[in-house]
Amino acid sequence: MSDKLPSTAVVRVSRGNFDPARLNEVARANRETEVYLVPAIKRLPGLAHYFAALSPSGSSVHVGIWESDAHAQQMGHLKEMIVDARQAFESAGMEFIPIVNYPVTWTI
Repeated sequence: MSDKLPSTAVVRVSRGNFDPARLNEVARANRETEVYLVPAIKRLPGLAHYFAALSPSGSSVHVGIWESDAHAQQMGHLKEMIVDARQAFESAGMEFIPIVNYPVTWTI
């Protein structure tokens, strides 16, 4: 992973919402999916940073910083993400919001 981003860098944001009463189920799915998502995502070229966050108020976000849009698009084909993790989170009550890729315009 690199600290210096190329001018083609993209932020990929995947969000979901769930009933806060199901926080424990979603948190469990989050821990369980981390086991196979982390190695699968790390294998993808072009990854600069990746963050997963879970709010007790009923939302979740996965944010990936990628060297280009083409690199970010790999996530849409990653079985561990689009089949395995999606199924685990939906079983825990997660409803996903469409994923958006944002070209980076500036950084600090």
